[in-house]
Order: sequence, then C-alpha cells, then structure tokens
Amino acid sequence: MTMEERSRERRERMVVHRATSFDDAAAWDLEFWQSQSPEERLSALVAIRRDVELVEAARKAAGLLRE
Repeated sequence: MTMEERSRERRERMVVHRATSFDDAAAWDLEFWQSQSPEERLSALVAIRRDVELVEAARKAAGLLRE
C-alpha cells in the first residue's frame, strides 16, 4: 500500500473535534483514546512510527537529517 493510499484510507476513518480550550482538547483526546481497543491503539502507534520512519528516510536522503 502506498503512502497516498494509506493517507486516503486514514482520512476516511478520521474522527475530529474542534476544541474550545486546551482542557477541552485534553479531555476529548483522553476520551477518544480510552474508547479505542488495545489493538486499535497499538495499530495507531505502529502506523505513526512507520510514517515517522518514512519521513526520516526521505529527509536523510535529501540531506536534511543527521544521524
């Protein structure tokens, strides 16, 4: 699956909230993640880590990231 396909799929599943304050944002975030199953939370973490690795590899290839 390409990054574009993953991005499109992720946008279709996206759940959003417009917070009115930092406290509101923190409360919504906590409620959202607590409503997810352990498998869903782990899957999200793995997907984020994979995306970070892709970005770091691209930045390194472009000479923008030092090890």
